[in-house]
Amino acid sequence: MTNIGVAKPHGGKLVNRISKEDPNQLFSISVNVDLANDIENITDGIFSPLEGFLMQEDFEKVVSEGRLGNGLPWTIPIVLDVDKDTATKMKDAGDVALNVEGKNFAILHVEDVYNFDKDLVSNKVYGTSDLKHPGVAKTMNMKEFLIGGKIDYVKRSDETQIRRYRKTPIETRDFFQKAGWKTIVAFQTRNVPHVAHEMLQKASLNTHDGLFVNPLVGKKKSGDYKDEAIVTAYETLISYYYPLNRCYLGTLHTEMRYAGPKEAIHHAIMRKNFGCTNIIIGRDHAGVGTYYDPFASQKIFDSYPDIGIEPIFFPAFFYCRKCLSFASERNCPHGTEYQESLSGTKLRAMILDKQSPSEYMMRPEVFKVLTKLDNPFVD
Repeated sequence: MTNIGVAKPHGGKLVNRISKEDPNQLFSISVNVDLANDIENITDGIFSPLEGFLMQEDFEKVVSEGRLGNGLPWTIPIVLDVDKDTATKMKDAGDVALNVEGKNFAILHVEDVYNFDKDLVSNKVYGTSDLKHPGVAKTMNMKEFLIGGKIDYVKRSDETQIRRYRKTPIETRDFFQKAGWKTIVAFQTRNVPHVAHEMLQKASLNTHDGLFVNPLVGKKKSGDYKDEAIVTAYETLISYYYPLNRCYLGTLHTEMRYAGPKEAIHHAIMRKNFGCTNIIIGRDHAGVGTYYDPFASQKIFDSYPDIGIEPIFFPAFFYCRKCLSFASERNCPHGTEYQESLSGTKLRAMILDKQSPSEYMMRPEVFKVLTKLDNPFVD
């Protein structure tokens, strides 16, 4: 197929595994909504060059080296785990229907069945075996067998309100081309926007044609913002504070893995497939707790000079009451007594208590829409 857009897809070709095959006569297994989203991401090309779940050779290379068997950068294993009995049935069936909430939506062509080392995956992908890490906890709860093989997608998920901004790479590339954008900066987020986020997004717009705001919609840990809160907040911010011809909002439907630097590379690859030429990588990108050095997600790009999308690094920002502007330690000489740093914990408490934050922390229009929600946070 013709690749629309500026940045070449990862691996050189945008994957398209959309099919009209009938899955309803096949042996079927159930998957959860998060995995169903990633199956759709495979078949739409968001996970290009993957055409299905990883085969054993690719899986082991991704875990040990952060690359596929052919050497292409890839850091997060995309897999289907099953128990022994299900693995045997799937191998015997060959072609297996995948269903979510009882509806068959895809076909998996089983090519490989294999075991894996959970401790090794935890330490290599997440950099720890601590069960308090959400990614490690999920890994340790996985079934003992993995299934590899290509996937055909046969039925779209029912359209819901939260999917109203879901975009495929074909759609984003077409938009970028029609807008005349040659340099496109992606912004990954799992938070509602505060003013410091807005400042670094707009700083990137000073030197690039367009901004692709791409919030992550999917499973998150307790205390994170709910999907609808994030999307509604960005709708509001963009409508009040961004020129319409310079900013594009689209949601990415996948779960947070909290893999820090490894997930930063994964985020960059997905945005490259959307057609972006750059991605903003801030402090503690995709981190959780104190498992990663605050700038590990920036440093890892030194190991991936061939990734094909250029990161834009920003330091931690604060508002300086002496400079009367947002600043960082790189350009502000004043002491901490003049600095108003953004506290996520403080901001969450103010939103819950409906106490308006400082104008340097959050736009009033954004705060207003958040206070209309019963609880904008994941329980």
